[in-house]
Amino acid sequence: MQRKMRGGRRIMSNRPEITRILSLSTQKHINPHNDSRVYWAREVTFDYATNHACRVDYMQFKPKNNFISGLEKGDFYCYEVKSSLEDFHSKNGHNFIGDFNYYVMPEEVYKQVEREIPYKVGVYVPAGKSRTGDWYSLKSIKKAIRQNREKPNVEMLFMMFRSAARDKVGEIEL
Repeated sequence: MQRKMRGGRRIMSNRPEITRILSLSTQKHINPHNDSRVYWAREVTFDYATNHACRVDYMQFKPKNNFISGLEKGDFYCYEVKSSLEDFHSKNGHNFIGDFNYYVMPEEVYKQVEREIPYKVGVYVPAGKSRTGDWYSLKSIKKAIRQNREKPNVEMLFMMFRSAARDKVGEIEL
């Protein structure tokens, strides 16, 4: 990854590459061992074909247990990847519809936008690089606070399922 010096500090550059690395880091954070019992999806779209459609970069569901009551009491975690100050200030990608919501961004970006982040929204930033060097572990520098969700579990789960199934279709070999 390219780096530039600014004020004696090294910063990440190349926005598409930063987005790719932050996205892979988010996936590894959500499901570090590629466990099929971890329920998540990327690019989860809600209210498709309406004037208020939104897409969450990553969504994870954590049931309390595998019984009906545990599924109904489960929590949704939403993650929005922001690779730069410009990306953060764009009108897209501030879709915090989960019980717990996070930004994933470089620490340099966080320092620039810290006061603009809503009180209940948490932040993850890259920490150490993986052994392969192609993604980072993430550390929380601002913890998310539970907020009241407006959408019911069944809609949230269905939209996650639809998005996850879309990704699975590309993996099937005929």
